[in-house]
This record gives sequence, C-alpha cells and structure tokens, in this order.
Amino acid sequence: MPEHPDTTPYDALLLLSFGGPEGPDDVIPFLENVTRGRGIPRERLKEVGQHYYLFGGVSPINEQNRALLDALRKDFAEHGVGLSVHWGNRNWAPYLTDTLRGMVLDGHRRIAVLATSAYASYSGCRQYRENLADALATLAAEGLALPRVDKLRHYFNHPGFVRPVIDGVLASLADLPGEVRDGAHLAFTTHSIPTGAADTSGPEPGHGHGGAYVAQHLDVARVVAAAVTEETGVEHPWELVYQSRSGAPGTPWLEPDICDHLESLHGAGAPAVVMVPIGFVSDHMEVLYDLDTEATAKAAELGLPVRRSPTVGADPRFAAAVRDLVVERAATERGEPRERCALGALGADHDLCPVGCCPARAPRPAAAGADSPYA
Repeated sequence: MPEHPDTTPYDALLLLSFGGPEGPDDVIPFLENVTRGRGIPRERLKEVGQHYYLFGGVSPINEQNRALLDALRKDFAEHGVGLSVHWGNRNWAPYLTDTLRGMVLDGHRRIAVLATSAYASYSGCRQYRENLADALATLAAEGLALPRVDKLRHYFNHPGFVRPVIDGVLASLADLPGEVRDGAHLAFTTHSIPTGAADTSGPEPGHGHGGAYVAQHLDVARVVAAAVTEETGVEHPWELVYQSRSGAPGTPWLEPDICDHLESLHGAGAPAVVMVPIGFVSDHMEVLYDLDTEATAKAAELGLPVRRSPTVGADPRFAAAVRDLVVERAATERGEPRERCALGALGADHDLCPVGCCPARAPRPAAAGADSPYA
C-alpha cells in the first residue's frame, strides 16, 4: 500500500539541471549560453565543441534527465506522493524560466527544487540559485504571481546516492582480470574548479583549503572505499582526483588531473585502476569524453587496465532518496522533527544556504537562500 507521506506545503518538484545540446546545430549556441559574459572566443568554443561532435553533437544529459524524471514519477506514484514533477535547464531547452512560468500558470505556488549537483560550490549550488532568481525576476516583470522555491539540501552523502556508487565500484572491480583485481587502485573523480572557488565553498566558517567542496568529496570517497573493503575483504588504495579543467592556464585549479594521476600510478607499479566519478550524478559529456574517451585512451597508451564505474543516474534508490529529501524538507518547513539520512562524518547538510556560502564571482541575487530577495 502507498505510504502517502506528507509533502505539505509543497505542490511540485522541479528538477533543475545544466542542459546539453541534442544535435550538431545546437552545440555552439549551447556553449555560448554556458560561457555568456566570460569573453571566450568563438574559435575556442569550436574547439570544445569537437568533444560533442564525436558523439553526434548530442550530450547524454538531457536523455538521462528524462530517465530520472520517469524514475521520480514512478517512485512518487508508488509511494503516494502527490507532487507533479517538472524539469528545467540552465543552458538549454527546456529552459528554467519557461518551465517555471508554466508551473506558475498551472497554479503551483510552493516548489521544491532538486539540482543535479550533489556538492557545495559556486557552480554546483549558488549559480543554480542565481538562475532561479533570474527566472523569478523575469516572471515578476511579466506580472505573474511568484512561487516560493526551496532548493533541497546537498545529497552527496545520502545513502540513496552513495549505495549505488558502492555497487558500481564492486561491479567494476569484479570486471577486472583476476590477476590485477586485488591490487587495483580507486581514483575518485570530480570536476576540477579554481582553487579560489573551492576554498570559499560552503558556509563561511568552513572556508579554507578546499572548503566544503573538497571536504564533501573526500568524506564520500572514504565511505565508499571503506564499504568496498568491508564487502570484498581487500583494502584498495584510493585518491580524490580531478578532471574537465576548462579555465585560463594561469589560474590555479584543483589537481591532480586524472590523466596525470594514471601516469603516476602506472609509474608506481599499480596493476589496475577503477575510475569512480563521484562528482557526477549522470554520465554526461564530462564523463563520456574526459573519462571514457581521454582518460581511457591514456590508460591504454600506458598499458594500464582501467574500468570506469557507473554514475547514479536514474537508479531507483536515488529516486527514493529524492523522495526522502522532499519529505524531510517538508517536515522541516512545517516545524516537525524528522531523521535526516546521511553517511560519513559530515552529517546532513544545511537546508538554507547562509549568507557568504559559496560566494558569487560578482554580486548577483540568488534565490532559495538566507540572502534571497524572494520570500
């Protein structure tokens, strides 16, 4: 029987994602959306666009978001959650503003928001909040009644996110040849960001070397590695490494890069590596190109056996985790106590981003935080 969990005061869930091109003609306009205001030459965009053209000009992220939408709707229906589920992107259709406008016209007034980014950082959290503020400002200018939007907390350490990662690592290890399996290293990967952005990620009291961005990834990596050891009886060396750097050469970014790390491991005699993309919810272009193409080619050049474990994607356990996050936040909004699920040492993250959390590159309004201009 359905549980009919109480999701009052919410009347809808918005899946908020990055977006991606769905054909060759979309690639450059999409990249122009992503880089707008940063003065990146069109020739550089064409270079980056080649990554997409290798895959027919299609990023897998939109199709994966459709799969996640289906999984969320299925889970909600099976558990008696009466919220409608909607989808909007920051950089490509369906655009956030269009989706939010449609939701308002349909009568939605209290919206929970799930961003497809599990960790704290400017680009992974506050920038989504800035986009929400931009969309609300547009709707206000159109004379529409503004909804209340609440961004759900970071879910990097929720069991429904972590357990599929653990199972993916176990499956990848099992797929390695037996003679190298026990000696395999785990390379936990995430998107590199400027060290300055990393150092100021999360609430101000935690600002410092790596900030919340690095601390959260390290905490999850420890949980996954410990679970793998417990379930296999083998302790695999591991390290947090980075990928997908895209900034100016003179700007310090988080290191080591995954390809450099593979070279170092090979030089040190590591027999095999499992690449674990814990920084990514789904297999979008950074995973498809930077790991499955570029890093895998580097490993082949070195003669180093590698496997890449899957991302969480539309795993039913992740959909169940999203349901739990909505029910949890709804209880908080009603002033009712509820257990907050989290693994590792850091505990459940904050619901409301405080002032000074993941500060913007330049001052801009951001919704769904303590400094939001919208109630």
